[in-house]
Parts: sequence; C-alpha cells; structure tokens
Amino acid sequence: MTAIKQEDLIQSIADAFQYISYYHPLDYIKALGEAYEREESPAAKDAIAQILTNSRMAAEGHRPICQDTGIGMVFIKVGMQVTWPDATMSIQQMIDEGVRRAYANPDNPLRASVLADPAGARKNTKDNTPAVVHFEIVPGHHVEVICAAKGGGSEAKSKFAMLNPSDDLVDWVLKKIPEMGAGWCPPGIIGIGIGGTPEKAMLLAKESIMAPVNIHELKEKAAAAAAKGEKLTRAEELRLELYEKVNALGVGAQGLGGLTTVLDVKVLDYPCHAANLPVALVPNCAATRHCHFHLDGSGPAKIEPPKLEDWPAVTWTPDLKSATRVNLDTLTKEEVASWKPGQKILLNGKMLTGRDAAHKRIADMLAKGEKLPVDFTNRVIYYVGPVDPVRDEVVGPAGPTTATRMDKFTRMMLEQTGLISMIGKSERGPVAIEAIKDNKSAYLMAVGGAAYLVAKAIKSAKVVGFADLGMEAIYEFDVQDMPVTVAVDARGTSVHDTGPAEWKARIAGIPVVAA
Repeated sequence: MTAIKQEDLIQSIADAFQYISYYHPLDYIKALGEAYEREESPAAKDAIAQILTNSRMAAEGHRPICQDTGIGMVFIKVGMQVTWPDATMSIQQMIDEGVRRAYANPDNPLRASVLADPAGARKNTKDNTPAVVHFEIVPGHHVEVICAAKGGGSEAKSKFAMLNPSDDLVDWVLKKIPEMGAGWCPPGIIGIGIGGTPEKAMLLAKESIMAPVNIHELKEKAAAAAAKGEKLTRAEELRLELYEKVNALGVGAQGLGGLTTVLDVKVLDYPCHAANLPVALVPNCAATRHCHFHLDGSGPAKIEPPKLEDWPAVTWTPDLKSATRVNLDTLTKEEVASWKPGQKILLNGKMLTGRDAAHKRIADMLAKGEKLPVDFTNRVIYYVGPVDPVRDEVVGPAGPTTATRMDKFTRMMLEQTGLISMIGKSERGPVAIEAIKDNKSAYLMAVGGAAYLVAKAIKSAKVVGFADLGMEAIYEFDVQDMPVTVAVDARGTSVHDTGPAEWKARIAGIPVVAA
C-alpha cells in the first residue's frame, strides 16, 4: 500500500495550475513554431508570431499566457492500493483547495472566472472553485493526475451530435469547424470523442486533447505501415484524414485565413449502442494549458520547467512601416469609416473596456433612462476582462474576449451611446455586421492568445464604471502602439469571411482573382 499525504496532493495541484498559467506544453510550442515557418498568409503569420512571442514572455515573467485563466479541470486516476491516512478532506475538496491556492497566489494571481448559480444570480466564487474533476479507480499504487485550465472561448465552441450509424463522421466535423468561427483561437488542437453515450463522447473528446502533439509521428507510422502492407486503426486513420481536411478549409490562425488551423487532431473511441453514433468535438485553443504528474508517496510532484532556449526564435514587434498609427483621443467617425479590411493599426491614447455584464447593465440603464457612468461619445470599447496587476504592472494580461457575445448589444452601443468602434477577438456575426454597416463603424481584432504581449501596450489603467463587476468593470486604458487589425469595415466586409475563403481556394489550387 502507498500512503499519500493530503498536503502533497493539495500542493501538487496548486503548483500545477500555477505552472500551466505561464508555460505552454513544449510540444505545442514546437509545433506552432513549425507552423509559423510554413505559413504563407501574412495575417496568419503575424498572428502566430504574436502568440509565440507572448508565450515566451509569459514563461519569462511567470504571468498568464491568456487573461482567461480558465476553469480548473482535473483527471485523476487513483490506484486501488493507495491510502490517505491523514486525509480530512475528500479528493474533490483537496483538489479545490489546490485550485484555491493557485488562483490566489500573490506572485501570480489568476483571474477568477467561475460563477455559482449559473442560471440564476451567476455569482463569482472568487477563487475559481469548484474544479471539474473526473475520477477513476485503477489498479496500482500511484496517483496519476492531469490538470488543465480550459478557457471559455474554446469551451464555447464544443460540439456534440448523435449521428446515425450510416452518417459520415468526417463530413460532420468539416461542417462544424467553419461554424465554430475563430472564437476558439486557432491554431490549436481538436479532440474527437466517438461512441459510448452522449456524456462519454464529450469526456473522450476532452480527455483526448490532453495527449502530446504528435501528428508527425503518426504520419511516419502511416508511411511505415503502408510500406509493409499494414493498416492503421480507424481512429488513427481519422486523425490523419481530419488533420489534412480541416487545414484544407483555410480557416487559419485567428480565423484570418491560412495554411494551419489545427496542429493536431486527437481521436478516442468507446463501444456504443448499435442504434447510435455519438460524436463530440472539443477544441484546445492557442492558450493550450495542461500538465501531467504522479504521486508515489514520496512527497509533492516535481514539475520540471521547460528551457526558454527551446522556444522558437520568433519575436514580434510593431510593424511601423505598414501599420497606421491612430490617435484614439482625436478619433472621428469619418476616420473610422475610412479604414480598410485587413488594415494593420497601432492604437494610441485612451480607450474604454467592457464585456457581457457591463453591456447588459448599460442596456438596463438606457431602458430606464438613467445616465451612464461614462461618456462613450467618439470612444472605442475593448472587450476584455483583465488579470489583476502585480508589482510594477498597470494591469495584468489583457487579451481580447470573443466579440460575438456582444453582437446583440452592438446596435444599441453605436446608436444610443455615441460609440464609434470596437475591439475584440475573432469574428462578428450578421447582427453586429449589419449594425456596423448601418452606422459606418468598424470592428478591430486583437490576437487571442497574446494577452501578456497586449498588456505591455497598456500604460495606465483605472476603473471608471461598474466597479462591483470586478474584471467585468469598465476600465479606461491608455495604450501605446496596441496592435489590431480591421476585421469589419464600414461597408460590412469581414476578413473572417474573405480570408478563409481566399485561403481555402489557394490550398485547393483554385486561382484567386484579386477584387
């Protein structure tokens, strides 16, 4: 029998969640570096450069890769010969205490994003607990643990379908990927769970993306098998087929169009009822965060940090030659209307921030005829919920959140508050694009997965409205050369439509005619 101390599991969980807040898995970084070298789309290559630079900065500074420090999730396998002689807590409680310590670490506080009473009061638990824990009792005398922090953007794009046994699974996946848009922050990894029951398929998909990025090894195995006249398993065949076909869709980094949408595809399956084919799809984003450790009774886990020299030699800097500097303090509607799709812009001056909760409160106040706490006239709003600052920071990592969540508020903001432009992550939906077009506005996109890098452009930050909302409060940021791209212009043209369409055609070898 192996005795595991309660404190050893708690501390190992705390260390793991701190670790994954600022360290990408090295296999992901190496795969992303290779994708950077291959990428031919200038917009996608620039986005990948920002992600790689941000990753190294986060590793050096021990600060979060992404402002969305995720919901804690743990896969734990407990050997049947393990005992817990000093434990006063359940395993769930031990894990929650580890998460609590990790998220409240004063040297690197993480953003609390977990809400209790999700369909009611939606009250922040303030410490990111409870974690979502999946337990398994297995033979043996060790405890095996996978810790992951899953951001809301990628989780929101999870898909499930109960297909008929005769339906084509590949067709379903290829239909779903474009529908997911870019809110899951590609390039990343997609996991496919097949079989079991609905909840089992989802669990398989989620578990699959915790495995190493090794599609290159599978390609080599396939070549060796073909030479010997052998076959791969169906799951292996699906990985290769989906990897090629998903990338051929041309979605590209951040949905801007390009050669790499996924760095790997993972597939796990399980026997299922003869009448059904449950299929789940769960993505891992550009802020892929997970680590594995085991406990053998000798003390807390020792999680070895990666070497900084193993990061690709890619350093993003503002493109002062091709980018347009914009002064937010003197910005006019006419200037906004002149921006072109895909135009690179460096923002300078003061902007406001706001996410879902702030927009909902603004809507309620306007409906009641109440005065707003800030004047949005000729201002720009940034969709962000930053991490709290430490030491000499003015703000913690502050990357954009998925903009489509604010679509239903866009017309109200443009027509009732005087707002003239917005900044967020990924695409806008038809409701927002129509409002942007009607009001001769524009939507700017910042790179998801580059939160620490983006935060370096913020020179001052203060809360100016709805302070009780915490990270969802309205801030005023003073920024210097903050990099953004015009994603939707005043005519309603979206680069998230035109970019993937162009690169899908290029990949297919179809001649692309310039408009």
